[in-house]
Amino acid sequence: MASNNTIDLEDFRTQGSKVFTGRDRGLDVRERSMIDEIEANNSEVIVIIPDNIYSIIPSFFEELFLNVVIKLGRDKFLEKFKFKSLGEYKYQKPLHEAIERILRNNTAIG
Repeated sequence: MASNNTIDLEDFRTQGSKVFTGRDRGLDVRERSMIDEIEANNSEVIVIIPDNIYSIIPSFFEELFLNVVIKLGRDKFLEKFKFKSLGEYKYQKPLHEAIERILRNNTAIG
């Protein structure tokens, strides 16, 4: 059950899947979760990573968080977005890699 400032990745998990992978999947979750609107309307956003996740590929995070990282920058993004992992999966490395890629690509484009 999600509140208005929470994005529970369980709601977007393919049944039985233990991975979140791919830009297309990240884009789908970005659109369906309405993350941009949630970010704009809340001072804090909670992202719940479900139990039994084996892997989240940086490209998934990259596409999911693209707009909010560009808007907020790294530090404000990490202040505003709180991550809650319900299992053992260590999401920090792919998350930080995704943030780096977003900012690097955005700088290169701009």
